[in-house]
Amino acid sequence: MNITADAVKTLREQTGAGMMDCKSALVEAEGDMSKAQEVLRKKGLAAAAKRSGRTASEGMVGHYIHPGAKVGVLVEINCETDFVAKNDDFQALVRDVAMHIAAAAPTFVTKDEVPPSVVEKEKEIYRAQAINAGKPEAVADKIAEGKLKDFYATQVLLEQAFVRDPKVTIGQLIQEKVAVIKENIVVRRFARFRVGDATSNSPTE
Repeated sequence: MNITADAVKTLREQTGAGMMDCKSALVEAEGDMSKAQEVLRKKGLAAAAKRSGRTASEGMVGHYIHPGAKVGVLVEINCETDFVAKNDDFQALVRDVAMHIAAAAPTFVTKDEVPPSVVEKEKEIYRAQAINAGKPEAVADKIAEGKLKDFYATQVLLEQAFVRDPKVTIGQLIQEKVAVIKENIVVRRFARFRVGDATSNSPTE
């Protein structure tokens, strides 16, 4: 298949991946741009997994104030080096995540931060709803597990669909940036403020 230079350039601009990686992905996807992006994402996630164990002790505190100044966010995102913390791509990621938090109002950064008591309570509610709807207990358990995924998708930052591109979760967005920057990136904590709220939404210290 003949892959044009323009197609490779377009994919590179969309993903930040290398020219040869983009060309290989387009060949694998038979020229389909969307499928080529998926190929690169999968490879990016694999590359990012190798870096997930590295210490991320640098980074920056980003902020976002929504127009009207009624909602504001502070978020700390860490990387491995001060050099990357000053990188335009990294800073753009921090801004995007802060903006997303303002819009999507997550409660936790990761699934691990959700207290077991909260998880069990949610499962009990979903299970009871299913049983009350006439579902057998075994089916109700499966339904509860499925709805728990929906709970994570609404309450956990890394599981939420990115407001600017719902096809990608915030976790995937970060992993894609890891593949480009080639450093581990970790969202450490955030605080979301809304005028009139009694307390800020600050799940981690």
